[in-house]
Amino acid sequence: MASTPNPAKSEDPNTNDTNPNYLTTTTFTSPIFISTESLHSLISHQNLIHHFHACLPTVSSSLQTPIRQSYDVSPSSSLLLMPSWSSSPLFPYVGVKLVTYFPQNSALNLPGVHASYVLFSSITGQTLASMDGTVLTLYRTSCVSGLASKILARNDSEILVMIGAGALAPHLIKAHLSARPSLRRVIIWNRTVEKASKLAVEMRESGGFDGVSFESNGCLEEIVGLGDIVSCATNSETPLVKGERLKAGAHLDLVGSFKHSMRECDDEAIRRGRVFVDNEAALVEAGELVGAFEREVIGKGEIGGNIVELIKGEKVGRRNSDEITVFKSVGSAIVDILAAQLVYETYKS
Repeated sequence: MASTPNPAKSEDPNTNDTNPNYLTTTTFTSPIFISTESLHSLISHQNLIHHFHACLPTVSSSLQTPIRQSYDVSPSSSLLLMPSWSSSPLFPYVGVKLVTYFPQNSALNLPGVHASYVLFSSITGQTLASMDGTVLTLYRTSCVSGLASKILARNDSEILVMIGAGALAPHLIKAHLSARPSLRRVIIWNRTVEKASKLAVEMRESGGFDGVSFESNGCLEEIVGLGDIVSCATNSETPLVKGERLKAGAHLDLVGSFKHSMRECDDEAIRRGRVFVDNEAALVEAGELVGAFEREVIGKGEIGGNIVELIKGEKVGRRNSDEITVFKSVGSAIVDILAAQLVYETYKS
């Protein structure tokens, strides 16, 4: 298992701007290409959750993350740029995620989204590494959810309900299991029942979680009420999770929506739960929250806090065992660059 690097640690003493000989001693190094297979071997969900928990409070204030840029490269295809850079010599990185969106690829039996992540030195501007941005995003998205369940879910959580069986689902399952080792049963639901069944088999065969059972179930309303943690990763525009079905003390993890028309849960789930977010962008991007604000289900002032505030203890998380907690994430360039840092520094160590 890879160890979590210290963000203040530099692999090369010559890359520290406190070194008076830095400008004359720094030499050019060839960029590293980290293959998808290597990336899987360099990080684990448990390590990345720990890395986020340790580094987000200290690093996030020094990072600049402009609004992502989107360009139409054809009537149906897009190029997105998601930059981030540090103003601190203790975190000497610039990073950019490059994403292409080609929905017509489904006719070619290819994914519609492809991404690469490029990491640079913020001191010299040299390219340090490039890696699979798609896989990196799967890890960072799931581990933010895992970190939230570590903070917000009940300590005695035993049943995880996974809604959705796409590429993100196995990562979310592993992240929640890593964050909450008390989990003993995973139930998977998907609109296409066969996909849920296939994922359950794959999770059983992958190993690594002794004592955990994996199963699929086609009745969503029945299983939502069983979940101590209910995690959603879908593109649904109609609410899948009905708030009245959530059990007392449940933790609801909402990952899928990223625009106003998308909703993974209804207003009752938002009304019953204390809502937390990964960052402030969720308040203006997530369909569940934007709609709830418009319909006056809750006000923005009622949001419990963001993930950094929870880690720092500036905001209170779960207050009692019966409270329902809701965590909505939309992603950010901050967790992208932190994930890329962990991959790069683990590779170099």
